[in-house]
Amino acid sequence: MAQNIDKIYEDALESGLLPGFAVMANDKNGNIIYSKAMGVASQKPGRDLPFTTSTVCALASMSKLMTSVAVLQCVEDGKLSLDSDVRPQLPSMGKHGIITGFDDAKNAAILEEDKTPITLLAPDLAKWRASRGEQPWTGPTVEDKSVLPLVFRPGTSFAYGAGHDWAGKLVELATGDTLDAFARERIWKPLGIDKDMSFFPKSREHMTDRIADISTLNEKGEPPAVDAAAFDVLIGGTDCLSGGGLFGSTEAYHAFLSAVLRRDSRLLRTESYEELFRPQLDEHLEEEFNQYIAKSPVHTAFIGMSIPLSVRKTWSFAGMVAKDDIPGQFAPGTTIWGGVPSCEWFIDHESGLCGTMVCQIIPPMHPPVMALHAKCQSELFVMVQERK
Repeated sequence: MAQNIDKIYEDALESGLLPGFAVMANDKNGNIIYSKAMGVASQKPGRDLPFTTSTVCALASMSKLMTSVAVLQCVEDGKLSLDSDVRPQLPSMGKHGIITGFDDAKNAAILEEDKTPITLLAPDLAKWRASRGEQPWTGPTVEDKSVLPLVFRPGTSFAYGAGHDWAGKLVELATGDTLDAFARERIWKPLGIDKDMSFFPKSREHMTDRIADISTLNEKGEPPAVDAAAFDVLIGGTDCLSGGGLFGSTEAYHAFLSAVLRRDSRLLRTESYEELFRPQLDEHLEEEFNQYIAKSPVHTAFIGMSIPLSVRKTWSFAGMVAKDDIPGQFAPGTTIWGGVPSCEWFIDHESGLCGTMVCQIIPPMHPPVMALHAKCQSELFVMVQERK
């Protein structure tokens, strides 16, 4: 089965779909069942950097799982509450109210005041940004990027947004430290991965020379991949962008993922792991979530991880939860999420399997690349089943 996974990615390298990749997987006992990296981590002229499991990559939204663990650590410390209104700590969040429409004649948003408690880009938002001379998700800080009108009253619908970035700001307010420093002491050092994870890799001497460069396919999403010289995964960000700003090696992130699969007590208590993985959406919100994923092929790929629409999905603090199985690929209840450069992680709780697939390619969450990860996941699933 390992040879089959090798072939999946070797073919992608040969076709030019991927410049390089790293994949790691292990069982619930922490035993590595697959580990491989091949190709190059940069296509910049004169930069000869092989892609290895220690290559430092932009992990983007894969940071959300780590942020959720940090939030739950603060809850355990009594510094945050999952049920308290966070508006007093984050007064700029939602300060514009709810955007209910846009008056094109006046070039102005139609806003409705809202004070619904908030607990732990739509078209009108794009127009609202443009009316202010702004571009979506630009600027150095979380506030610059994410102080937006709400698109609905909290708790009534679902939209992919900046919730984890705000959650990271809460951790910083609660602890008086940056999320980078907090994660270093409470997550990375206990797991021995502190030299391989950071929100600021260019300021870490031991990481700088290992940072991969993003590559891109053409406007049709076709190979061969070339260097994406103009692409900035942080879009000017200088904050700890806890929803999508983490950098790290595949080996380090997978060590973290494996610890979460095993429910390692160095990170969280048993009851906190239960909360981390518990679906948080009621029946109405779950339906809203599934409709959101089905809105367009872009939503299906970017939010739905290219998993078939027939698989019912919900949401947990950890990430998306596939309520149904895909026979031969994953069991019901599998938790899955990814990151912009077509990266993915998964935890198959029933099978006792987790995997991390990392590459540095755009367009984001490109379906042909996600299909490679799905094939890899199927091979890993068979491998772990044969070990039982």
